[in-house]
Amino acid sequence: MGMYESFVSFFQSGGVFMIPIVIVLAAGLAITIERYIYLSATRTKNQLAWKKIQEVLSTGNINEALKFAEKSKCAISKIMGYGVMSAKTSRRRDDVETAMEEGLMEVVPKLEKRTHYLATFANVATLLGLLGTIIGLIDAFTAISEANPADKADLLSSSISVAMNTTAFGLMVGIPLLLLHSWLQTKTTEIIDSLEMASVKVLNSITTHMRGKSDAEQAAG
Repeated sequence: MGMYESFVSFFQSGGVFMIPIVIVLAAGLAITIERYIYLSATRTKNQLAWKKIQEVLSTGNINEALKFAEKSKCAISKIMGYGVMSAKTSRRRDDVETAMEEGLMEVVPKLEKRTHYLATFANVATLLGLLGTIIGLIDAFTAISEANPADKADLLSSSISVAMNTTAFGLMVGIPLLLLHSWLQTKTTEIIDSLEMASVKVLNSITTHMRGKSDAEQAAG
């Protein structure tokens, strides 16, 4: 019997609870693929945008930085846009920092979106497997109570073996989903950390520009 035939036999022996576990697996994989594509694209866009932002900030042209932030739709540009807008209306570093934190708070939920479902799906798959096993054992003990005494031992052992398939499959689905959840969380944390680091650098650049502008105005006055 080949691997495919063995899996089909294993799946069929598990009973009806194997179907919802498969649905949970499919949903978890769909979320993993979608999140991976989104996070990878976000990271690439942020890296490209950050190179451009550094070039613009090095010139000290706040208006040009704001134009770039409005044109670009990536996370780092949005955060920088909040800071630049605040810098145009306020000369206080705290106000600019608060504005950029507001931008970060707007971006982070989009990065963390749906990832937490993977941990929930992992638990659901495991619990469905246990439930399927319990239901299978109940059916098995009910069946052997009416069976021939000579056949009870063989019937019980085979019934328990079939019932345990559901638990095994639940764990086979739950463990990978937990690992995928941890992996995506790590990628998300790395992006958030890079955004926080970039935000501090942008804040320092804006503060330096505001200080230089203020000194120039005082000198002119």
